[in-house]
Amino acid sequence: MTELADRDYFTDHEILVDPYAYFEAVRGKGRVYQPEGKDYLMVMGFEETLEIMRNSEDFSAIIGLQGASAPLPFTPHGPDITAQIEAHRGEFHGGDLLVNLDDNAHVQLRALVNRLFTPSRLKANEEFIQAFSDELVRDAVANGGVELVRTIATPFVTLVIADLLGIPAEDRQKFMDIIQDAPPPGNLDGELDLNAEDHPFMIMGGYFAQYVAERRADPKQDILSELANAVYPDGTLPDEMAIVKLGMFMFGAGQDTSAKLLGNAMRYIVDQPGLQDKLRADPKLVPALIEEVLRLEGSTKQTARLARRDTKIGDIPVPAGTKIMLSIAAANRDPARWEDPQAFKLDRPKIREHVAFGRSAHTCAGAPLARVEVRIILEKLLQYTADIDLDAEVHGPRGARKLDFEPSFIIRGLSELHLKLTPAAGVDLSPGGSPMIQKSVPAASARAVPPAPVSGPVSVPVAGYSTASTKLAKLLSDPGAKAVLDQHFPGITADKRIGMAKSMTLRAIQKFAPGQFTDEALDAVDRDLALLPVD
Repeated sequence: MTELADRDYFTDHEILVDPYAYFEAVRGKGRVYQPEGKDYLMVMGFEETLEIMRNSEDFSAIIGLQGASAPLPFTPHGPDITAQIEAHRGEFHGGDLLVNLDDNAHVQLRALVNRLFTPSRLKANEEFIQAFSDELVRDAVANGGVELVRTIATPFVTLVIADLLGIPAEDRQKFMDIIQDAPPPGNLDGELDLNAEDHPFMIMGGYFAQYVAERRADPKQDILSELANAVYPDGTLPDEMAIVKLGMFMFGAGQDTSAKLLGNAMRYIVDQPGLQDKLRADPKLVPALIEEVLRLEGSTKQTARLARRDTKIGDIPVPAGTKIMLSIAAANRDPARWEDPQAFKLDRPKIREHVAFGRSAHTCAGAPLARVEVRIILEKLLQYTADIDLDAEVHGPRGARKLDFEPSFIIRGLSELHLKLTPAAGVDLSPGGSPMIQKSVPAASARAVPPAPVSGPVSVPVAGYSTASTKLAKLLSDPGAKAVLDQHFPGITADKRIGMAKSMTLRAIQKFAPGQFTDEALDAVDRDLALLPVD
């Protein structure tokens, strides 16, 4: 029987369930270890991982996506293979994407990314996150439960990054469909060709190519125009394809980090005794929770580097051409760095020193956004519930959970997570309702007070339909209301994209498409809806 430490991490589906036992078995062989019969090194130690992440002179990021087990497209020779890497860059999986770039090419493109993640832009994006997460969580709690990953996490982070990048509202459902159907990066069953016409990246690339061409020909006051016309720090204008691939990568990469982190964090909230009550009592502890989950179970299990010069890891000689797997999950549980590393500790000292988001030149640019996204939606879930639990019929009882993980050697994330949600006493779950728990208001009185509109004046009877309080699904189920919608917004009821918003109100949807759903248009809809009889 093959020893655990010498099983193939890149193909073994059993390691998916508990990669941490595997990493500890490898650590027992050494902090830097070459598995039997393999041509790559595995780095388990925290300090060694930091050393390599900080040394972009000697270590190339070119194999970040394809991983350390994939063969190189050339035979390395000599003490410095930098020129060979560049000559064959197009033959590496995703070799020209941001995550795999080196030197000046990486510096130039990363400068464009940093413009998107300025404090002011993130602050504006946070307003969108607050409003959208509120709608999603209210609906989930009102239903008594939800499948977190596909119903909330993936659409949530997809539309957040779409909002940040300025993806036109009419295309956002298409992007969400593409992301839902996409295989995870680092697929254990083999990567798809990034250049294949049906690859999700290529499909998204077609849209981004159109956006960039249009915004360069006719710039508008939007983020896409800013990105399409941005210049590198040296003053040169990037070619259109560089901007297209940057948009594709950011959109794709933005899903995994945040969506999987939300699911991983929820597991701890549910199964750590007393934790959710502690977080409800003091929501300011949520950021500390996120950091400890990032350390214990971050969204990225490993990344890879290629030694491009003869170098060392510690005192170990490493010839140019050596492939290296950086075991991020192992480094974040290194007993030489962390006291009691397998334990969950909400008040762990110096917790933000973990390497879940990388370090140095290739630190995840979207880390600030991921932290904001997950913090806000966790705060909403805790605020509107008295209790959160996993659905035992699907996942089994506490202590014997049955969980399925994405088949990826890169991503640590659940395929699905079914929650049972108990509403907090007196909480107003109506669309647009007060986020505060109205404990002093009798239930009958609370029901008699109409929810405040999200935006714009609305004159409509409390008992009637309203664009501020009636969910789209209810309007679509009534032939009269459906006719009103089609009269004011031709074709809306047959539009596939509207399916994602059935649990929302039109006033909430207005945030995504203010040009289409103006206050004036929605007021006109309200006037016609007020004339309809309501059951």
